[in-house]
Amino acid sequence: MTEPLWTSAQIESIVAGRSAGAPFVASGVSIDSRTLEPGDLFVALTETRDGHAFAPAAFAAGATGALSERPIDGPCIVVADTLDALGALARAARDRASRASRGAVTGSVGKTSVTQAVKAGLARAGAAHGSVKSYNNHIGVPLTLARMPAETRRAIFEIGMNHAGEIAPLSAMVRPHAVAITNVEAVHTENFADGEAGVAAAKAEIFTGLEAGGVAVLNGDNRWFGELQARAAGAGAAVRSFGAAQTCDARLVRFSPQGAGARIEAIVDGAQIDFPVAQTAAHWGPMSLCVLLMLEALDVDRTTALAALAEFAPLEGRGAERRIALAGGEIVLVDESYNANPVSVAAALQTLGRRPVAGRRIVALTDMLELGDQGPGDHAGLAAPIEAARIDLVFCAGPLMESLWKALPPTRRGGYARTAAELSPYLARAVEPGDVVMVKGSRDSQARLLAQAIADLAAASRGGV
Repeated sequence: MTEPLWTSAQIESIVAGRSAGAPFVASGVSIDSRTLEPGDLFVALTETRDGHAFAPAAFAAGATGALSERPIDGPCIVVADTLDALGALARAARDRASRASRGAVTGSVGKTSVTQAVKAGLARAGAAHGSVKSYNNHIGVPLTLARMPAETRRAIFEIGMNHAGEIAPLSAMVRPHAVAITNVEAVHTENFADGEAGVAAAKAEIFTGLEAGGVAVLNGDNRWFGELQARAAGAGAAVRSFGAAQTCDARLVRFSPQGAGARIEAIVDGAQIDFPVAQTAAHWGPMSLCVLLMLEALDVDRTTALAALAEFAPLEGRGAERRIALAGGEIVLVDESYNANPVSVAAALQTLGRRPVAGRRIVALTDMLELGDQGPGDHAGLAAPIEAARIDLVFCAGPLMESLWKALPPTRRGGYARTAAELSPYLARAVEPGDVVMVKGSRDSQARLLAQAIADLAAASRGGV
């Protein structure tokens, strides 16, 4: 019989709380009554909304107990602060799974996909645990840890930030044995007076929680590599590098797109390897090597790691593709609607430009956020990679994207609107069989609405609504 994740007695002791109601056991931990699974512990957080108001819905969905700041109608453990209690539960879960090797990933671009690829490799190697979606902040990291079973042998955590000082406490909570920084780019710069240098310093906070003798996997092609290497070495880490640079431990030789994937040639620690990946985006050349080095640091053999990479497909909103049948043919939707910054947009455009298409290459872009005063210039600057990628039509939504719209030649202008919702019908009417349509933008600028407008064409072509 499987041991419960937590008993109410364990939780009460760990969080120094007061039990109210009947004892209970929990098979999971949740902060959201809408996604809660039967058997979960419901944590009534109070940061943005009062989670106590959702306790009845949580119990109706199958919660067996709750962490709360006041008695509620159901079995609960009352604490002074539910977020602090979640953190205590997280640290207890980490210490309980004392034999687990833990990894952590951060970076300006690609950290979620790399984390999930590493997680796929860990799952092939035994009892594994890791982040879901982008649970990478001061709530998501302790939530992921609190869900970690005692029998876990390997785990991977994504750690993100918007400001300086946010990564260090999360790294201290995870206490990783291996960390990776995918890259450092001009992202969230509006929150840093010293711009990209501040971003680099903030990402380097991940080294502060690294266990003694730990490994730091760094991007040897990134302009901040030297700075990060020095900081990692100063923290006592063994540095492992990936990229195209001759000095990299894992060096990319060639990335060759092939159908729905690509083939990668590389030299790892002097040995030549050749392997497939289920990705077409060029940045997966170096990122696959980052994944390999992280899996190696977490004691996963190369055969297992390569098998995981061969099957790891693009995530929803991060390059996942969908073929949509229309009268007279089909279109391909490339959904990059989860996030965007100048580097990731340029990379996605480059990948689209290399792709053979039967019809047109169409991109629909929404505002890239948190770029500060350089935002308008960064948006206008996308005109150059659009030209290089031979994009046929560009659709833009948002006040910042107006700068790009004005920088485009009239022949490339597909449509502009102040919001994604306003642009959606124009985009949907413009596509034709044979087109490849890429949607990319920041999540808060509602790029998903554009992706949904294209996806909905499938129902419309069948006479649906």
